[in-house]
Amino acid sequence: MVTTVALVAAFSGAMATRAVGQYGPGWGMHGHGPWFMRGPLSPAQIEDRVDRAVRHAAIELDASAEQQDKLRSIAKAAVKDLLPMREKAQAARERAGGLLTQPKLDRAAIEAFRAEQMALAEAASKRFAQALGDVAEALTPEQRQKVHEHLQWRRSAWRGWHRG
Repeated sequence: MVTTVALVAAFSGAMATRAVGQYGPGWGMHGHGPWFMRGPLSPAQIEDRVDRAVRHAAIELDASAEQQDKLRSIAKAAVKDLLPMREKAQAARERAGGLLTQPKLDRAAIEAFRAEQMALAEAASKRFAQALGDVAEALTPEQRQKVHEHLQWRRSAWRGWHRG
């Protein structure tokens, strides 16, 4: 069961990452320039990515229409809750830079910043775990096995890219 949950978590994470990625699709020159020159995605673009990611996963998993609706609902709700947390984390990078470049080091402010970031990470982790459980409930054991097999394949494909 733990393995299944971990695999579904990885699958859900991949969908969420792809759906709310900072920049446009892929590595190519689609849209208005290369991916690294485009700005953040709009809420409509994010929703479109969630829909496409769920549709793609549903095809691969032979999901029923009812399962697709459940997965789409779960993904959209999770993204809606997680997106503001992502924005807070991005804003925190600026704040961290300010804390480190002040003329006088303020250890209390740094510790308060750390505690805030840990609370944000905890909240995001809890929300992600909730979505993970919901996704696991929506899939059959056979579908979860397909997710496992796909993740194993991806891991083996990426091994060649690692050094050492």
